[in-house]
Amino acid sequence: MKLIFISGPSGSGKTTLSNQIIEKVKNGIVLSTDNYYKTGLISKLLSKFVKGYFDRSISFDYKLFKKDFNYIVENQISINQRSYNFEKKIITNYFEKKNNINYLIVEGVFAKELSITLDSNNFYFLELKINKKDCMRRVILRDIKERGKVKKQAENDFLNSWDIYYGKFKNPSIKNKSNKFIIRKMTNINVILKKIFN
Repeated sequence: MKLIFISGPSGSGKTTLSNQIIEKVKNGIVLSTDNYYKTGLISKLLSKFVKGYFDRSISFDYKLFKKDFNYIVENQISINQRSYNFEKKIITNYFEKKNNINYLIVEGVFAKELSITLDSNNFYFLELKINKKDCMRRVILRDIKERGKVKKQAENDFLNSWDIYYGKFKNPSIKNKSNKFIIRKMTNINVILKKIFN
């Protein structure tokens, strides 16, 4: 099984890139870290009072993510999909069995941290580095439409998110540089995908 981690700040196009890859491969699946946030009363309270809560590791349900990740890697099977509701702070599980998985894509603001925790360096790491204004524009549109935010709140949350993401990774530690790719606005994605799939 090939593992692909896709990281980048909020609004950089991680989900879009993941979907592009899935369209090109057979038997692939995406685990989005956006669907593994903690739930319940504590999460509801912390999300109101902790600045940039959804970009900090305290918001992430690492145990649940690792359970799904390990099951897929060990069995090449996925039996459900999870979806996080940012307004209600709940996770909905959908039964959706997929067999013979050959590609597992992990995408989201926590993807880089998760890749660093792996014992093996046998994975591909793609990091999106997109203009801050472009990212902000995408995030504002998404947060107003999908997460029930007003424009000013979406702007402030994005700026916090940007600072938190780049503050975490001043000293990157992806060891296998040959499997690391930086993706910018003008990058030819097909050239990178060809290297991964060959």
